[in-house]
Amino acid sequence: MNVFVTGGGGFLGQHLIAALKARGHRVTAPTSREADLRKQGSLDGFAAEKYDQVWHLAAWTQAGDFCLTHAGEQWVINQEMNTNVLSWWQRLQPQAKLISMGTSCAYAPDLELKEPYYLLGEPIESLFTYAMTKRMLHSGLLALNKQYGMRYLTLVPSTLYGSGYHTDGRQMHFIFDLIRKILRAKFYGEEVVLWGDGTQRREIVLVDDFVEAALFLAEHRENDLVNIGSGAEHPIRHFAALICEEVGYDPAKIGYDTTRYVGAKSKCLAIEKLRELHPGWVQTPLDAGLRKTIGWFLDNREKVLPSDKL
Repeated sequence: MNVFVTGGGGFLGQHLIAALKARGHRVTAPTSREADLRKQGSLDGFAAEKYDQVWHLAAWTQAGDFCLTHAGEQWVINQEMNTNVLSWWQRLQPQAKLISMGTSCAYAPDLELKEPYYLLGEPIESLFTYAMTKRMLHSGLLALNKQYGMRYLTLVPSTLYGSGYHTDGRQMHFIFDLIRKILRAKFYGEEVVLWGDGTQRREIVLVDDFVEAALFLAEHRENDLVNIGSGAEHPIRHFAALICEEVGYDPAKIGYDTTRYVGAKSKCLAIEKLRELHPGWVQTPLDAGLRKTIGWFLDNREKVLPSDKL
């Protein structure tokens, strides 16, 4: 199979490409220098080949409080990127199935996080703009399917974790930031201060498990939207305790800053649909997944935990 991937240099992209190649597929994944998705026609040079699947992973965002201060940029840049990718797909790759990434923050906090509610209600205010660009992306897929019969699949992930996370100075998702802070406290005696009171609840899914489910659904499902998560959420304090136990650090030393931004208080995807569509899907236990992720931090200590960090 011939596969095209946007955002291939990202955390998910690297794992997806590795899995695709391991299955014997050909993969084309241009960098942003090779194809600036913000510019109309930037992908036209890749039209000589015909692709069976187009995976659209690219998005302009970061974790933490990034969305609070970049709302306008997020709207413009993500709309440009999504429109240009969908336009290229419709004009020059209509035979391909397009698999796009949604976001769990698109769900309204007062509704269940079930697939029929993805476009209903109002997303949380602090993540509103990014959430709406993802809703618009899905709406674009619906429109192109309606008019041209094009095949698509939207996958909505919970927070992904695992080995190989970015180390380029961007804000980290909470689970990586939590591991980094606790390890730096253990090795360098730094203070651990977490945002909020630690009772806010989060769901995470190992990136390897997500990719396995995504590849299965891409092969067996089309013209649909499916959540991929663990189906269970835990307080931040629970994640911290598991990490402390694994690395040998006293969780009582952790401080909490209740003045800082924490986003949604609870966020857990309903995955009954996933279980029905892919009954053979097996998840890595949380403790094993965290152990693997912590192991990656330790194996790459000089890069991800430099002693000269200011």
